[in-house]
Amino acid sequence: MPERITLETFVQKMEALHTGMMGGEFKHGEYDQRLARIIGELRDRKIDAERPEITAAIDDMASRGVITPAVKEHLVSRLGLA
Repeated sequence: MPERITLETFVQKMEALHTGMMGGEFKHGEYDQRLARIIGELRDRKIDAERPEITAAIDDMASRGVITPAVKEHLVSRLGLA
């Protein structure tokens, strides 16, 4: 079984994705592909944290502007946190 992803690693990946998007590093549609890859990895390997901790981290990223409200809803839905 693959090693679980830490909550810190998840947040770091999302912050790196945001930085790349804001820096213009991605071609059209590449952000969505990378986000889908991160979500797939999270679903396959699982996050080494409880649901309230994951939700709090997603809320924090949204409040800091790392993710948009639409991405927040997408993460909550795809990770089964709704």
